[in-house]
Amino acid sequence: MQSHPRGHLVYAAGGVLSVHTERGTSIVPANRVAWTPAGFTHYHRAHGHTDMRILFLPASLARLVPSRPAVFLVSDLAREMLLALTGPRNYDPTADRFDRAAHARLRRALVDELREAHEQPLQLPEPRDDRLQAVARILYEQPADNSSLAELGRRTGAGARTLSRLFHDELGMTFYEWRTQLRIHHALVLLADDHDTTHVAHACGWSNPSSFIAAFNHIIGTTPGRYRSDEQRRGAH
Repeated sequence: MQSHPRGHLVYAAGGVLSVHTERGTSIVPANRVAWTPAGFTHYHRAHGHTDMRILFLPASLARLVPSRPAVFLVSDLAREMLLALTGPRNYDPTADRFDRAAHARLRRALVDELREAHEQPLQLPEPRDDRLQAVARILYEQPADNSSLAELGRRTGAGARTLSRLFHDELGMTFYEWRTQLRIHHALVLLADDHDTTHVAHACGWSNPSSFIAAFNHIIGTTPGRYRSDEQRRGAH
């Protein structure tokens, strides 16, 4: 765990990242960028082969973005600016480097682009209640577990109605919404490791690939096949 005196953007040019704060886990695939303000305790985790880029923002720009952790959808323009601001021109002495004014202009343009973008968090809130934590541990270890909430409650010593209320009151979502977010997170990791769609669907608890594709498209905004193709294209680039 760490914190910084300046806020920063973190972007996976390839692969999948997760950003962990006391508010929970934000999943950051290659079509999202995460913002962590100054002073927020956090840590990053890379899943599979990940090209992680970090860009710190001066206070004058940080005040233009949210004062809380946020995840934004990345446009093609924002992606290219992130790559330019974190690429070899910033650290390789043999590269044609940006001058300070050009670097500042590019950072400002990036922040303007993010302010126009939609926040699209893939949030997995961390449970605090012991009973929810017991359920979460089971599903973290086996995302494909299709037990009902009542069955999980019997295994953890809590009633289904109590657990349902706790998911709503503490995590702000239903049990099924939370489990789907967890499964999509796991699916992104498996896709980054180059597993095929059918394998990922079954490993994450979907009975057939079409159900998985529909859920993935609803949350990520693209199909698993297109997402993996884009990943391969980005990696080659």
